[in-house]
Amino acid sequence: MKVFSNIISYLLHPLFIPIGGTVAYFLITPKYTPLEVQSASILPIFILTVIIPIITFLILKNIGLVHSISLETIKERKYPLYIHASILLLILYKVIPNNYVSELYFYFTGLLGAAIACILLLLFNFKTSLHTVGISGLLMYLINLSIHFEINLILAISVFIIFTGSIITARLYLKAHTAIELIIGLFIGLLSQLLTVRFWL
Repeated sequence: MKVFSNIISYLLHPLFIPIGGTVAYFLITPKYTPLEVQSASILPIFILTVIIPIITFLILKNIGLVHSISLETIKERKYPLYIHASILLLILYKVIPNNYVSELYFYFTGLLGAAIACILLLLFNFKTSLHTVGISGLLMYLINLSIHFEINLILAISVFIIFTGSIITARLYLKAHTAIELIIGLFIGLLSQLLTVRFWL
């Protein structure tokens, strides 16, 4: 069970949520999108949300500001979350407007809102489950896309419901979070995407 919990925690790491939603959009959308536009969105988003955070984490670890990828303490979480929010803001201002796609724009707006909520909770010494925030946000985004494009995504949505339950179970088993931290993370993820729906759905 411990091996499974660790594997699911790494595979569904919040680091992959921004690029996961981006790829999901281009796979799902019935709109014609030139390959150049897809590449101009996917590649920079991958670099900004996966490559740069990994490099930044290694730098923070070397200078002693973080000690593990789990970011176990509130103090360790501050700088990665600040960097994450800054990167999402950069994507909203520089990457997506160049190939404006409203569905993606508001997806990243929701991700930014969730990151800010997690930062604000840190001020109250509350450690939200970033894994749960990420996977539940992506789940709600898939539901929104299904309604928006009137496409049956029940299989994908079902899989992500299972993923959400799996990550909650894994984080509890590993004692990485308390039940309330996971529940709050779940609500932040769902609401951050749900609140943007009125602007594009």
